[in-house]
Amino acid sequence: MSNVSGTGTVWNLLNYLGTLFTASRARTPLLNILGGLDGTKETSNFEFATNQDYDLGTASQPAITETASLTAPTATTYVREQDKNVTQIFQESVSLSYAKLSNRDRLSGISTTGKDAVIASELDFQIMANMQKIARDVEFTFLQGVYQIATSAGVANKTRGMNAAAETTIAAGSVDLSKPLIQQLLKEMFDAGSLFEIPVFIVNAFQKQALSEIYAYAPTDRNIGGVNIQMIETDFGEIGVMLNSFQLASTLLCADLAVVSAVSQPVPGKGHMFYEELAKTGAGEEGQLFGQIGLDHGPGWAHGTITGLTTS
Repeated sequence: MSNVSGTGTVWNLLNYLGTLFTASRARTPLLNILGGLDGTKETSNFEFATNQDYDLGTASQPAITETASLTAPTATTYVREQDKNVTQIFQESVSLSYAKLSNRDRLSGISTTGKDAVIASELDFQIMANMQKIARDVEFTFLQGVYQIATSAGVANKTRGMNAAAETTIAAGSVDLSKPLIQQLLKEMFDAGSLFEIPVFIVNAFQKQALSEIYAYAPTDRNIGGVNIQMIETDFGEIGVMLNSFQLASTLLCADLAVVSAVSQPVPGKGHMFYEELAKTGAGEEGQLFGQIGLDHGPGWAHGTITGLTTS
């Protein structure tokens, strides 16, 4: 099944009876938690701050004598640094001929007299499908996005995703996920400053199964077998498990969602992610979906990854 690049017509966009399904992965759990395509934060500048950071240095025991205390010590001035990310454009188009729109009851394939076509409005369906496509692209970007800032109108802004934002990284070197690797990651994240407020492991299918194998326990009911680990108790608190089709199969991400937000950049008078009709050039409906979205991933030391894991 190939999608049409261009205008949908009576001849390339056929009507069928039957319940709609798609085998494409359409769930976007990370985006949903972060507030959807409208985001939970707004910006009026494509660059936005993710955090300010400062360093208190290494903790130590002071040794100040009474005599020394009579003179104030040399001042220490704590310098702040700012981290940032960008919103990027997500855009899709819809194009349908008037002839296509007016032939809703022209059916192909198996049809039964008296049965209505499932698609009541071709335009509504195409808008919905394009919105799903954008949501998938946002989910992919929030995990695997690589940062790029525009320097001209011909250069695209690209938002940094969670994998790249994580500062604590363990390169596994093509070995299986294991409890010692997970323990090492969590300890290094703690040492780096992670607070583990709302920590979540975000994994693809293979590493999800690996987690269930690692942390499996025998059920109390001997007539029930198998496990589906959703929460793991660790020395640093409970960590949730998010199965995500758009995460790299070779990567385990531990993200603290307490510091993560979706950021949208609304267009004045139009809103966040919106659909609008385009100028008529003939007998058809032309429109576009447009939105500018970025990821506020918070401080990189709050997150960690294990990369290079085996996937078979």
